[in-house]
Amino acid sequence: MTAGPEPAREVPTVMHVRCPARLPEETYRQVLEQLADLSPVVQALPPSAALVELKGALRYHGPDTRRLGEMLRVRTISRLGVDLRVGIGPTVTVAATASAQVPEPGGVLAVPSGQAADWLAPLPVQALHGIGPRQADALHQYGIHTVGLLAAVAPATVQRLLGGTAGRAASDRARGIDPRPVVPRALPSSAAVRRGFDQHTLDGATVRAALLDLVVKLGRLLRRRGQAARALTLTLRFAGGTTWEKTRRLTEPSAHDEDLRTLAYQLMDAAGLQRGRLTGIALKGEDLVDADQVAQQISLDSAREARLVTEAAMDRIRDKFGPGVIGPAATRRVS
Repeated sequence: MTAGPEPAREVPTVMHVRCPARLPEETYRQVLEQLADLSPVVQALPPSAALVELKGALRYHGPDTRRLGEMLRVRTISRLGVDLRVGIGPTVTVAATASAQVPEPGGVLAVPSGQAADWLAPLPVQALHGIGPRQADALHQYGIHTVGLLAAVAPATVQRLLGGTAGRAASDRARGIDPRPVVPRALPSSAAVRRGFDQHTLDGATVRAALLDLVVKLGRLLRRRGQAARALTLTLRFAGGTTWEKTRRLTEPSAHDEDLRTLAYQLMDAAGLQRGRLTGIALKGEDLVDADQVAQQISLDSAREARLVTEAAMDRIRDKFGPGVIGPAATRRVS
């Protein structure tokens, strides 16, 4: 009896690349250019990572995706002096989890498509890309210490432990299921909103209301872009042309009004305004990241959860009726 042809082996085509920490922005952009030489589908994940869809590249370079990763490393080391940690897998989650398992300074780890779930199974649950520390702690409390154990738990149980959306995502990804595509994206490095004053402003309440208005606008801008800020910069312009500027980092990346407002008020307090005559104010979100890459942490603060639900509802109202139709009462004095 003659054996039939072997079935075609499915090739993993998602590449996740991690650059060294604190890489200068210009060098990071040069790494993205090297990725674009491999494939036209590159999703920047500032400040130091990226996703690449390799399907198109296989037509020119062949099906050995691990060789593509090694070729990329050789190019970036020789041309830029930068080594990379490269993970390759059938999904975004598997590829990103794989790149995190590569020891520094660099290397390539390719997970075959048919072996993704088996490869994930022995890893600590916190190693699964997208699982944050609080989620891992919650799972540990119920004896779920590995990705394999997480995959074995009924999805409905995981949803009760982590919440509906987060639980469904964690359960699927533990099984190697992640339908998210690689979306071509070159994200702006910052997002800024500004307000000028018709007259030199001394009134602290007016200035604070103007700052709150900028917080609301910046938060909506970030959420519409699908981004989150790691830091905020507040710039104050004074009569006579002088400026004051200060940057502080958020505890974790966010695009939520509550988080942005808290840090913005801290920056304003740091300015120590006395009788400064302001002519303008600007708020800028810095070091932006893709919101999909921000781990969704469990919150036991029901009031915060209610505010986030309200924020999403207000965004839908603004999208339908206009940005100025709803907002904090204090901002009406500067509208």
